[in-house]
Amino acid sequence: MAMIRFELFAPYNEEAALIGDFSDWEALSMQKDDKGVFSTEVDLADGDYTYKFGLRSKSWFLEENTWVEVVDPYATQVIDDENQVGVIHIKEGKRFLDDYIWQHDDKPLPPDHALVIYEMHVGDFSGGGGDSYSKGQYKDVTAKLDYLVDLGINALELMPLEEYPGEHSWGYNPRHFFAPESSYGPSKDLKELIDECHARGIRVIKDGVYNHAESSSPLTQINHDYWFHHEPEDPDNSWGPEFNYENYDANLDSYPARKFIGDVIRYWVSEYHIDGIRFDAAAQVGNYDFMGWVVQEAKHTAGAKPFYAVAEHLPETPEIVGFERPMDGCWHDSFYYTLKNLMAGDSVDFERLKDAIDGQRQGFLAATNLVNYLSNHDHNHVFADLGDKGILDEEAFKRARLGAALLMTSVGVPLIWMGQEFGEYSYKTTEQNKLEWDLLVADNNKALRELYKGLIKLRKENSGLHGSDIDFFHENPEAGVLAFVRWNGEGSRVAVVMNTTSKFYKDYQVPGFPTEGTWHEWTNNYDIQVSNSTLITDLAEYEAKVFVI
Repeated sequence: MAMIRFELFAPYNEEAALIGDFSDWEALSMQKDDKGVFSTEVDLADGDYTYKFGLRSKSWFLEENTWVEVVDPYATQVIDDENQVGVIHIKEGKRFLDDYIWQHDDKPLPPDHALVIYEMHVGDFSGGGGDSYSKGQYKDVTAKLDYLVDLGINALELMPLEEYPGEHSWGYNPRHFFAPESSYGPSKDLKELIDECHARGIRVIKDGVYNHAESSSPLTQINHDYWFHHEPEDPDNSWGPEFNYENYDANLDSYPARKFIGDVIRYWVSEYHIDGIRFDAAAQVGNYDFMGWVVQEAKHTAGAKPFYAVAEHLPETPEIVGFERPMDGCWHDSFYYTLKNLMAGDSVDFERLKDAIDGQRQGFLAATNLVNYLSNHDHNHVFADLGDKGILDEEAFKRARLGAALLMTSVGVPLIWMGQEFGEYSYKTTEQNKLEWDLLVADNNKALRELYKGLIKLRKENSGLHGSDIDFFHENPEAGVLAFVRWNGEGSRVAVVMNTTSKFYKDYQVPGFPTEGTWHEWTNNYDIQVSNSTLITDLAEYEAKVFVI
């Protein structure tokens, strides 16, 4: 037996109690100190216990001093059913989460500029194709890691993992911020997934929701306006109670919302060894001072290993990334819209297309400041968008190949939405939507995956695609042909020549080619000679050819 301390920070609530199976759910009184922390100690033997807190609420939507029962806001495991409770494990007289022992913390991980990110929803990734389970779990992703290694992925971005209500969600409605989603499996399975990623040289980026909480999360019941804005700051983009990072408690010399989310992020970095965070709805968070502080807290916790902080800020802005700014990278949504129009055969403005390919024209200073994508969880898959335009079958694969080539050769860090590499065609939905792994038996789908695999390999091996050096050396808006070259110092060159139209060009002349001599046309695997600074090549409809020297 050992005395185990339970604490609840609720500085302006008048009364609180601990309730648990260890007391037959009878309330145990808690005392509050001058820092606003209620506490009590319970003599517990080693084992597993469930508990929650009762207290007099200070939330405006309840009658004054209403007695409410809430899960511990710092609970690291939650049974999230109709009768929500926190779970604690006692071993050798101390709290512990699980008995997982990390095996691969010493493995080297890729730097930010070399990343190729694969965005995934745990519950939907492992479905179809003979899988017998109805819901994907952490262990099922672990079982498919070698598929991602073969593809060439070196960063896995997991959609939100915090415990959410119900059995299926995208996770953007977090109820319990310290507890991983239990329907995906226990905490040790999540740790094993991350550890096995590290063993394969794959970094793990967690999607973090720090703008808002689910409406019934514990903090909303304890004292809503202490942690959240009373009303939505942006009613058109409100998804739940919004954390108030400006609220300062002069009595305790503290910003309560900042402290709570800082604790959340430090915990996930230290306990689960994640290598980066994508900050959801950064434009709605809005507070650069808070974001800059919390990113530095995350990096300090991560220690010497690389850590990538990415903002989903819509529309994208260079003001959020770079030196003395809060984030390392920003989702490049204009890349998506520009490439979507290009693949659909819509009229293409070359200046806008160049902005998409080279975000430095938009004010972004470094390649790692941008995360490019043809799709993500917020958008339809490429083939769904093309299908809406009546672009199907081989024609759709042609347009998808064009998009893939530009995704992997543009300035920035590329991101692939799960299934994109083999032609998943589903529409965006928040309902269960498993990948159609059976598509990989079809020739066109297999060939598209092989193209992605080859382009990823080219990108990882060619430093010219890691930096910011780029030159648009040929533009022919009338013909719809654009060419650019990427390089890095004195290393190899990668040139891309694209035809953005439905016209076929025989022996098209590309003047101003960056280097004379023998180039290798990577896309179709042949050598070609460049003389008099001019490349002569056929260009098929909606084709991007990639040349290396």
